[in-house]
Amino acid sequence: MAAEYATFGLAPAMRAGGVLADGDYQVHRDFVDFIVDGRPLLFRLSDLDAVSPLASDIPPAIFTAQVRSLLLETDAPLPDGRYVIYGCPECEDLACGAVTAVIRRDGDDFIWQDFAWQTDERADLELNGYHGIGPFRFMGAEYRAALAALLDGSAHTSHRVLLIGARVALLAKLAAALRTIGIGADITRDAGDVPADELRAYGAVAFGRSVGEEERAAVRRAFTDAGVDVAYVDGLAPIVPLLVAQIEHALDRGPLERRRLTRLAATDGAAEVEVSSPCRVRLTAYRVDRLNRTHTHEVFDGVLEPGSHRIPLDAKTVKAESFVVARASGSVLVEAVTHRQPG
Repeated sequence: MAAEYATFGLAPAMRAGGVLADGDYQVHRDFVDFIVDGRPLLFRLSDLDAVSPLASDIPPAIFTAQVRSLLLETDAPLPDGRYVIYGCPECEDLACGAVTAVIRRDGDDFIWQDFAWQTDERADLELNGYHGIGPFRFMGAEYRAALAALLDGSAHTSHRVLLIGARVALLAKLAAALRTIGIGADITRDAGDVPADELRAYGAVAFGRSVGEEERAAVRRAFTDAGVDVAYVDGLAPIVPLLVAQIEHALDRGPLERRRLTRLAATDGAAEVEVSSPCRVRLTAYRVDRLNRTHTHEVFDGVLEPGSHRIPLDAKTVKAESFVVARASGSVLVEAVTHRQPG
C-alpha cells in the first residue's frame, strides 16, 4: 500500500456510563468507532468524551442514514462539506461541541481532512482546528466495504443484564440505576425456564453474593444450552455504584489494546493505573464498615498521560473491605483493595 494511504476500519466501542459519587450519572452508549491505521481515531483527540454518529441505540433508519452519509451518498449535513465525526454522548447537540471534518472523494479514494472542534454552524479552523490530525486518504474499496458491512443490521444491538440474587430491594435499586444510564436490566432467581430467544438479549449476568454455586451453575447451563455467550459478574459488595461499574466493565468486550484504561491494581497504600492514551481518569473508593454502611471517597480526578501511574490512597479511606473504581470516557475498571499484612 502506498505511504500516502491510511487504513480504515470499524470496531465496537462504548462510552462507559455510571452512577457517580456525587449522585449524578452518565449515560451508557454503545457505538462503532473509526479505526485509522489500526488505532481508534478517538484516542488521537486526547481527553474527549464523545461518541461517533454510528451509535447502536439510535433507530435503524437513522443509523442507515448516517452510514450512507459517510459514504457520500447524501449531502453533507453541515456547511462546507463537513460531517460530524464525534459528538456529545448525552444529547448529540452541536451546541455541546462536536469533532467535524471535511469528507470528500478524490477519484476512487475518500479523504478526511480539516478536523475541527465545532459548536456553531460553521467551523473556525484557525481557532479550533485539530492541526495535527489528518488529512487521511483511504482506499475506496476498503472504506466502502467497512461501512457497507454495517448495513446488515449486525451493529444495531443493545445490552441487557440479568440480575440474580436474594436481596430484592438491592436488585431493584441496581436495576433502576442501570436503566437510568441506558442499560436494560431484569431480575430473576432461575433462568432455567427462560426461552433461548430471551436469553440471547442479555450481554451479562450479575450474581449477588448470596447466590450459591449450584444456582450459578444452573444459570450458566441455561445460557450454554441456548448457545449464548455472556459475561458473568460476581457482585463484590451490596453497593449500587460499585455493581454498576462491575457490569459496565463486563459489557466491554472489546480488545484490551483498544481501551484507554488497561490496568488497575489497589493496595491500602496506592492505586496503580495504566492508560493507553491521554485521558481524564477518576478514581473512587468505596468501603463497607462493620455496620454495613457504605462510605464513598473521591480519590483522584485528572488527566493522565499514557503509561503507568501510582496514585496514593489514604489508609483510612480504604481500610477493611474496600474497592476502587477507575473511570475514563471509554472504559471502567474495578478492583478490591489488597491489604498488606502487618510486619
